[in-house]
Amino acid sequence: MGTHDGYHLWADAHAFFDSPLIPGTTDHADPLGQQTAAWESRLAEDTPNGGLLRSNALFDALNGDGPLHLLHVTHALEEISQHGFLYPSGGCLVGSIYCAPLTASGSGFRMHNLAEYVLNKEAPAFVAKVGDSGRTPTPLIFEITRPRRAYRGLAGVDYLRLGSIHLSIYSHLEYLLSTAERYELRETVVSRTKNSTAFLALAAAIVFEGADVAPAVFLELLDETIPRLPILGYLYFEVLAEYLMLHSTSQQTQRLAERSEFNNWLYKDMLFVTLDMAGKFDLAKFRPAPMAFDALLARVDATVDAAHARAYLRDRISYLVAARLFTPGQVPESWHHTRWEFDSLAAHLGPLLGHLIHRELRTFGRYPDFYFYFDQHKALQAWNYWNHMDVFAPFNGTMPKGEVGINPAYPDLEYRIWRAEQDDAGRVHPVEQLNLTITPRLVDIKYTLMRNNKWSVPEPSVS
Repeated sequence: MGTHDGYHLWADAHAFFDSPLIPGTTDHADPLGQQTAAWESRLAEDTPNGGLLRSNALFDALNGDGPLHLLHVTHALEEISQHGFLYPSGGCLVGSIYCAPLTASGSGFRMHNLAEYVLNKEAPAFVAKVGDSGRTPTPLIFEITRPRRAYRGLAGVDYLRLGSIHLSIYSHLEYLLSTAERYELRETVVSRTKNSTAFLALAAAIVFEGADVAPAVFLELLDETIPRLPILGYLYFEVLAEYLMLHSTSQQTQRLAERSEFNNWLYKDMLFVTLDMAGKFDLAKFRPAPMAFDALLARVDATVDAAHARAYLRDRISYLVAARLFTPGQVPESWHHTRWEFDSLAAHLGPLLGHLIHRELRTFGRYPDFYFYFDQHKALQAWNYWNHMDVFAPFNGTMPKGEVGINPAYPDLEYRIWRAEQDDAGRVHPVEQLNLTITPRLVDIKYTLMRNNKWSVPEPSVS
């Protein structure tokens, strides 16, 4: 992949929230152009909390003046302090230090509700689940001097758009596998796709032909397909979380909206309380039982309407399948005419194959030994793009929930780090400055707080 191609792939993997679509500028060569514009309008204007998509506490922090204050939670401060280095991790923020915004309040800082949940509920539940009483979740406060040349726009990386990048990186690193392993991997992802045609065709029919499909039928087929196409679990989760945050009218949601924050507790409780995923956080297995969908929503938030949610999920997931998993600009032809060969399929479903390969490599043959380098390669590309754009604090662009990171490769980044403590009012205060250096090298995923698999090996998914 050349520099020019790499730049375009990474630009396409970002959502630019400061670039609203101007009427008349829709790309008519894009078969999804009008639907993309319609969805942007629908989400922002036709939902109770849609105004937060453009005006929120995260964006206020990124566009503010003076130092940027962020909160990070670690369960390994002793080990980090011994070595003196703080490493970024993979995940939705690719290769950055995962944080949430802080707002100055009196002598301390008020946490974004995302950070409140991670520090006070998620991290302790995780430690309890894995049974490691020797680890204590510790809040760290970062004070970052805003670089003079920092990008003033709002470009957030959307991990659902990384499929083409995953495919490109694999094409450069595939010879780490033997000929037989490469053949088996290609056949595996082709088989997964071929055996998921019913769902892919249904989503395409809804998007491109306006097919009228009962939401219950769609969700049943989605549930059946997730074990074969694990990326659908991630997509399903993001859409349901998006729906909850945009449509909830609970008192807590309204209170947080007054602080310009989306209510992250909705989807967090759905994951860790209702679905009991603490300590085994794996969105590839996110598949709430369709028959229990109404009860699930009622437990999470009684103010949302289950029937409306099901119809929304059908439409939104179908759109995102076409927008994120099909090769850009491609409209599927008759599915029964598909050539079920890797190279032919990559021309039409390249992003889907990239996501499948990225997931498969975690447990495939000898490749888990190299998987770290696959993600490190991806991080290098992300850091290169962010530095080109002067992005020192990337954020999760699937939706501005409050997930923000620190670019560890930003040149001459100036920062200070403190161990923090929480007071009775819930504010955090810096209590001890730490001599730590942020280093642009990924930590192995098994050592991260929310994705620690030190105690369990990921199970191979179903083909």
